[in-house]
Amino acid sequence: MMKPVLWAILLAAPLAAQVRIAQHGIEYISVEIKGKPFTQFYIGPETNKPYLHPLRSASGKIVTRGYPMEEIPGEAHDHPHHRGLWFAHGDVNGIDFWGNETRGPKFGRIVLAKIDNLSGGKESGVIDATFGWLDPAGKVLLTETRRMTFRGEPKTRTIDFDITLTAREKAVFGDSKEGTFALRVASALEEPNSGGPAQPVRTGHMVDSQGREGEKEIWGKRADWVDYYGVLDGEPLGIAMFDHPSNPRHPTYWHARGYGLFAANIFGLRDFENDKSKDGSLTLAPGETVRFRYRVVIHPGDVRGAHIARLYQDYSAGGR
Repeated sequence: MMKPVLWAILLAAPLAAQVRIAQHGIEYISVEIKGKPFTQFYIGPETNKPYLHPLRSASGKIVTRGYPMEEIPGEAHDHPHHRGLWFAHGDVNGIDFWGNETRGPKFGRIVLAKIDNLSGGKESGVIDATFGWLDPAGKVLLTETRRMTFRGEPKTRTIDFDITLTAREKAVFGDSKEGTFALRVASALEEPNSGGPAQPVRTGHMVDSQGREGEKEIWGKRADWVDYYGVLDGEPLGIAMFDHPSNPRHPTYWHARGYGLFAANIFGLRDFENDKSKDGSLTLAPGETVRFRYRVVIHPGDVRGAHIARLYQDYSAGGR
């Protein structure tokens, strides 16, 4: 018979779920949690920037918009470059890596160089990859190394991002609101009256770490985190995005829109501050690096029920 003390310890411990990572040819890498699909990481040669699509809650509901990867009734068809969850910027040496749905003289591409590591496990799974940020002529401006760590608890799904950019030549991240670490939420999680189709009913609500609510109060403001939540297929669900305290210019500005765009961006000061004298650009000399860390938590309930403030404190303190 199991000793009472040991039984109590097991009951108190978090029930982490098995994470399985698998590569499927040159197109994508799949992530499964507890034997069920969680997301796919698209890295194929026709992909202009890598992205995760779709993202699912612990209950299996898809919390990101399907368009333009797939057609789902009731979705708005704006901004085809908003693909799942991605990291890019709209102005690097005058080249657009954000709105690069098509190829042309002003658009760059973020291209896979190599997969460094794929590993699953009982508590987490990891994807390590290296990318090149290429100008329209194919010259590498930046090298990106990225680690994504996936975890599944009984009620939540968590992804940690650790991204380092190294300049291959002088690289200027221009002052642009079009960036940077971003996600497009499912239609039902958009704010009401966001301008999309009438169905499904838009139920979304935004809250930030300062207690501000809605696009009008949150867009262009600085905060440690933002939570975007609503009701999806009858279930209260949300997505929280955390800006790590070690990130440059923390706390980040938020390019968060009621129509479903949800992005952390430290560069777009002219628009965010509504002041053309501001300059949010950042310059890397050849060989210099900049590191960004973020956490995304997909959770049941609203911001209070999911204890987002406490989860952020754990993250900022270096905990799980």
